[in-house]
Amino acid sequence: MATGIRIAIDIRLLGKKRTGDETVFFELTREVIRQDVLNEYFLLTNESNPEALDVLYKRLGLAKENPRQHLVVLPATNRFVWNGVTLPRYLKTAAIDVFHTQYILPFWLPKGLKVVNHIHDVSFCAYPELIDKKDLFFLNLLIPRSLRRSNAIVTPSAFTKTEIVKYYGTDEAKIHVIYNALGSDFGVGTVSTLTDQELRHKYQLPEQYLLYVGTLQPRKNIPFLLEAFAKLQASLPSLQLVLVGNRKAHHFDSKIEHAIGELQLAERVVFPGYVAEEDLPRIYQMADIFVFPSLYEGFGIPLLEAMSMEVPVIASDQACLREIGGDAALYFDLDKIDSLAELLYSLEVVGAQKQALIEKGKLRIKEFSWQKSATKLIALYQAWMGDKSKSL
Repeated sequence: MATGIRIAIDIRLLGKKRTGDETVFFELTREVIRQDVLNEYFLLTNESNPEALDVLYKRLGLAKENPRQHLVVLPATNRFVWNGVTLPRYLKTAAIDVFHTQYILPFWLPKGLKVVNHIHDVSFCAYPELIDKKDLFFLNLLIPRSLRRSNAIVTPSAFTKTEIVKYYGTDEAKIHVIYNALGSDFGVGTVSTLTDQELRHKYQLPEQYLLYVGTLQPRKNIPFLLEAFAKLQASLPSLQLVLVGNRKAHHFDSKIEHAIGELQLAERVVFPGYVAEEDLPRIYQMADIFVFPSLYEGFGIPLLEAMSMEVPVIASDQACLREIGGDAALYFDLDKIDSLAELLYSLEVVGAQKQALIEKGKLRIKEFSWQKSATKLIALYQAWMGDKSKSL
């Protein structure tokens, strides 16, 4: 009779407000431990605050009495000690069979340990000029070695798979596409009870607005969106632009503020600041159009969020976003600001395609689910069960 394997998942980023990659690891981890009744899971964190740990238990749906589910606290003075000493030592002493993490692996790992490496995107390869030089140095130094040591690589799109092969020459046979999906609680969990008027007052939202949600990093291409939006000032004077993102984040694009000043958009661009999780679905819902102008993505969860709230979507014409959005979005040429401006004007003024996009969006989001993705991930883990049997 087959016995289960011992699987460790690095969940350090949970609770760190890391947007996309945090959502992915949270949703996959929660669904995997819910589905898998055979294997034993060790969820590794460096969080030591009791209240934060209680939140993790509740969010992940962990049962403290379940002998197959363990939340393991591995304290360390800093991340270098954690990666270099604490983590490898634990993986060996706990006799872990499979370790799932993202991007950069420790220099030393136990012999025979199978490693699943989650690579969300390789934007640092496609647009190195947009990455901090120190960060780029470490990525260039450590990523190639990490990919070679990994037994399997998980990506959220076929596009990212081809990019890894392109930039690193990795054997595509060990790269597995496991799609992301809409957050399981988005719009159906805790939902704002505020009225539209109260929400508008809380976040200074205008009556009519275009919406962007995401980080405000250079690769998100927000100055391009601002230039296209500026072209609509005369024809659509009541329309405003709402940018939901953290202006104080480490990688904030300083060109955003410059573009707002140059284009005289200070009165027409709204930064709501931090948006409570329960309020975000309604902010999507109240928007006229959702715009995603990114230069490069590994997936694009905000597209699915907008579609789920029945908002028409316009996105940059890049392979990944077409893979995710399909025919449920309109796409503009990244080399032509007028291409975006014309789409925005047509959809806002004529509106002939709005309802068709909304209907297609409702169908499109059904193509992606964390349940299906977790099943694929469990199958990937299970592929090594035979290796354990041989070693017994």
